[in-house]
Amino acid sequence: MPVRNEMEDELSAKMRLYLAEIYQLMDLEQPEDGYVSTSSLADVLHVSAPAVNRMINRLKELNLLEHEPYQGIRLTKSGEGEALKQLRAQRIAEMFLADVMGFAWDEVPDEAAQISSALSMPIVDRMAEMCGNPEFNPHGDPIPQADGSVAAMHDHPLSQVAAGNHVVITRMRTRDPNRLQYIAALGLVPGTTLEVIHVAPFDGPMQLKIHDEYRIIGHNLAELIRVRIHSEMPEA
Repeated sequence: MPVRNEMEDELSAKMRLYLAEIYQLMDLEQPEDGYVSTSSLADVLHVSAPAVNRMINRLKELNLLEHEPYQGIRLTKSGEGEALKQLRAQRIAEMFLADVMGFAWDEVPDEAAQISSALSMPIVDRMAEMCGNPEFNPHGDPIPQADGSVAAMHDHPLSQVAAGNHVVITRMRTRDPNRLQYIAALGLVPGTTLEVIHVAPFDGPMQLKIHDEYRIIGHNLAELIRVRIHSEMPEA
C-alpha cells in the first residue's frame, strides 16, 4: 500500500488547487521577483479576495508560500513541489479525459481540476501509461515528471512575433472554454506550423497563413497563443 507523508494528509483538495494555480500564474507572468498578485489569483479561481486571503494565511502557516503586503505571493520550495504534484495529476487527467474518454479540449480543464486532487499517484501513473506517457497536456503545457522535473518551454506569445517569421504553436495560455473552442475552430492548436504574414501597428490584428489558408486574429487572442520561432527550434 502506498505510503503517504504528513504533508499529503494535511493538504486539502482546495489547498492543492490553490498551489497549482499560483504556480501557473508564476509561470505565465514570469515576474522578476517571483511574486504574483493576490487579485490575479482571485480572478483565475473566481473567488472573493477575502477567501483568497484566508487560504493564503493557511498555506503560509504550512510554509508553502511567502506573502509580502503590496508585493504579492510566491511559492516556497516545498510549495512548488506540492504544486507540481497537483499539476502532474491534473494534466495527466486532462490527457486521459481527452484521449481515452473522448472529451473535447475545451471541456477537460474544469473536469480534471475537480477529479485530480482525489487521485493517488499510482492511479495517476496508470492513467499516464494508458495515454502513452504523454509529455504535454491537450493545451500544450508540459506535464511534470514523477520526480518533480518539468520541461522548460522557451516560447513566446504569438503577439510578439514579427511578420515574415515561421512558427510552431506550443501551447495555450487560456483555459476558457469559449476561447478554446474558437482557437480550435481556427486550427490554431499545438503543433501547428504557420507563417506570420502581417502585423498591424498599435496592437492591431495579425494575418496568419496555415498551409494554403489565411486567418486574421486580434492582438488579445494572439497573446494567449505561445509559439516557438523555427530558428529557435532544437535540432532533431
